[in-house]
Amino acid sequence: MEVSEGLLYLGGISADSLLERFGSPLYVYEKDVLINRFRKMINCFPSDEVDIHYAMKANYNPSLLNLLRVEGACIDAVSMGDVQMALEVGFQPQQILFTGNNSRFSEIEFSMERGVPVNLGSLDLLQQYAIRYPGTSVSIRVNPGMGAGHHAHCITGGPDSKFGIYQDRLNDALRISETHSLKITGIHSHIGTGIRKTEAMLEAMDLILDAAKRFPDLEFVDFGGGFDIPYRDSDEELDLEELGQCMRQRFEQFCRDYGSVLKMKIEPGRFIIGPAGTLLATVTNLTETPAKRFVGLDTGFNHLVRPIMYGSYHRIVNASRMNDPTQEVAVAGNICESGDVFTRDLENSTRTLGIPQLGDCIAILDTGAYGLSMGSQYNLRELPEEVLVSGGDAIVIRRRQTFKDLIQNFNWFDEKRF
Repeated sequence: MEVSEGLLYLGGISADSLLERFGSPLYVYEKDVLINRFRKMINCFPSDEVDIHYAMKANYNPSLLNLLRVEGACIDAVSMGDVQMALEVGFQPQQILFTGNNSRFSEIEFSMERGVPVNLGSLDLLQQYAIRYPGTSVSIRVNPGMGAGHHAHCITGGPDSKFGIYQDRLNDALRISETHSLKITGIHSHIGTGIRKTEAMLEAMDLILDAAKRFPDLEFVDFGGGFDIPYRDSDEELDLEELGQCMRQRFEQFCRDYGSVLKMKIEPGRFIIGPAGTLLATVTNLTETPAKRFVGLDTGFNHLVRPIMYGSYHRIVNASRMNDPTQEVAVAGNICESGDVFTRDLENSTRTLGIPQLGDCIAILDTGAYGLSMGSQYNLRELPEEVLVSGGDAIVIRRRQTFKDLIQNFNWFDEKRF
């Protein structure tokens, strides 16, 4: 964080002045942080060996996607909307991999018609695909029988997960492919999100590589993402250099044993975009109970759902009083739900920050990933503006919603018609 004269600065601009200029609440993304995070990834997973498919569900703002496109990113898409957005931004079809989940087959057809490779996560979908597109190539998502992550809702592998073809059913996948002359040219797995330890990723990697041996026509193996970021000051950042070296060494050995040079793919989202984003909001209320002091903001879980959904921790600072005496407070949102408290994580219910006053700017950090991409209009509250900052300049990359935006899709009931 950049702090000067007691104020928090983002991209060379004070948070207070950003709110004054663009309104509150406000999502702010630092261009330099985003690009540096991606380049750090490239340094550890060189592009001549690894395709980095940015998981755009983490944040799909097209301006941010375009920055990553220019840097050489590929795209991990999970919906037809993802595919459409990626193509609109300028990604080439072969740079996109569509990995649907319980998808309508029309989504598969949409991708195929546009030359976007598809990655199928069930035997039923594989069977439908084989009948519709015999003699073509496809990749499959495998459930390796293990999962990991920061919360049970984020574990995407193992016997309780809905994702992928379970490891003991892979012979069925081979049978379907042989029956319809399909080539399974890719195998994919993703064990979960919030992974901070090299060992968990390598364990899953070994499982998927063991499964990959059964498939004779592979061109790539996709090991998914889930690379975590240090949300707490006490968190250690994932040793990306160590992880990259270990994964590449394992993969090189696998390719030698397999008898062919394959491409490695990974799908980081949070690691790239998470630290680049900050949610700014204004203190609108101060109140106390016998248990705690509440600081009320003009934003809520409709703009950042991670704390109430996962018990996730985000660092919170008083951007207007970075050097002032501190106070232990609970930071609450403006949604009419008792769970709308940003400091209610799995371990704590308060946070220590510069003593707040009405009108202060509060910054919720590391919200670039799974922030506004998971937003809603609950309580009929509009989604905030998004701005991109760099070198003292700021531009709007998504305008603030209006009430008219909220109601434009309603058909007003006319009692005379019924």
